[in-house]
Amino acid sequence: MRRRVLVALLFLLPALGGAETLYKTTDRDGNVIFSDTPAPDGVVSEKITVREPNTAPPPPSMPAPSPEPKSAAAEATAYSVAIIFPTDETTIPNGPGNFSVSAEVTPPLQDSDALQLYIDGIPWGEPQSVPSWSLTNIFRGEHSLKVAVIDTDNDDRHLAASAPIRVYVHRPSINFRNRD
Repeated sequence: MRRRVLVALLFLLPALGGAETLYKTTDRDGNVIFSDTPAPDGVVSEKITVREPNTAPPPPSMPAPSPEPKSAAAEATAYSVAIIFPTDETTIPNGPGNFSVSAEVTPPLQDSDALQLYIDGIPWGEPQSVPSWSLTNIFRGEHSLKVAVIDTDNDDRHLAASAPIRVYVHRPSINFRNRD
């Protein structure tokens, strides 16, 4: 039974696709009615043949623009980096070993560049775009500080670095008590 219904529908399908004739009728109130069957006898209906619809070909597809390569000037940005605080040979007085480091970079960093602070040659924290760091709990003794501009898109390649500075951190010790 299902097979017969399916076959009947398949035979009717082409007939439905060919129904391109429409009828236009105007009723006594002036309303226009469109139908695919003619109006009953006594009512004037106009036969309209549907033509092929207007179509326009799609515009040719354009390849996506390739990202513009960095210009030679952008690739070779010459940065100048300097640590402005603390100054070289600064002594951090008694306390928990907390202090700030500020740097100055010219020209301003590009989007793919960042700053990395090094303490005793070891990277401190993640690269960042802000030229200041708050250091906490730095051990007693002499430390070398350096700031480098790195290219985060190119395996953290160094583009420029500041001259290293030395700081001395003094912290209280139970070995050196006040002697009265």
